[in-house]
Amino acid sequence: MTAVQLWINVENWTGESRLCLRCNRWVARRTMSWFFGTISRLGNGIFWYALMLAIALIGGPTGPIAALHMAITGLIAAALYRLLKRWTRRPRPYRAHSQIIAHVPPLDEFSFPSGHTLHAVCFTIVALAYFPLLAPLLVPFALLVAVSRVVLGLHYPSDVLAAIVIGCALAGSSLWIAAVFV
Repeated sequence: MTAVQLWINVENWTGESRLCLRCNRWVARRTMSWFFGTISRLGNGIFWYALMLAIALIGGPTGPIAALHMAITGLIAAALYRLLKRWTRRPRPYRAHSQIIAHVPPLDEFSFPSGHTLHAVCFTIVALAYFPLLAPLLVPFALLVAVSRVVLGLHYPSDVLAAIVIGCALAGSSLWIAAVFV
């Protein structure tokens, strides 16, 4: 077991676990659970696919290029987070702690990193590079997606923070590659 796997799989009641439980209890009210569940479901891809389609259709000459850039970055993000999940095999909070409830069903078995957050960050950064005026819509939505994953009992805060860092690096790299080679 590597040091990273050991750090990720420490599943005692650490400060992170307690924070996860507090956040999870916060959404126990029906309206909060419904709100964050809806955000999470939109973050499954529906919102991002609709955005890519809209950008491609009404984004002018840059629209199709931006949508393709988002799609390629999203495919790389999906492959990367699946690889990381298989490698780290970190159990989701609701599986590791009986007091934490999964308010929506997960899309896969493992927790680290948050794929929803990784995609939200990647898509937001790439889209804003082409269409900065979308920031008032995309930044709050991406933040809500990230928060939803913790409060719904599906991810630890470190899963989300790692996904933000990876997403920023991936999106930044893809923009650099596009600027250099395109």
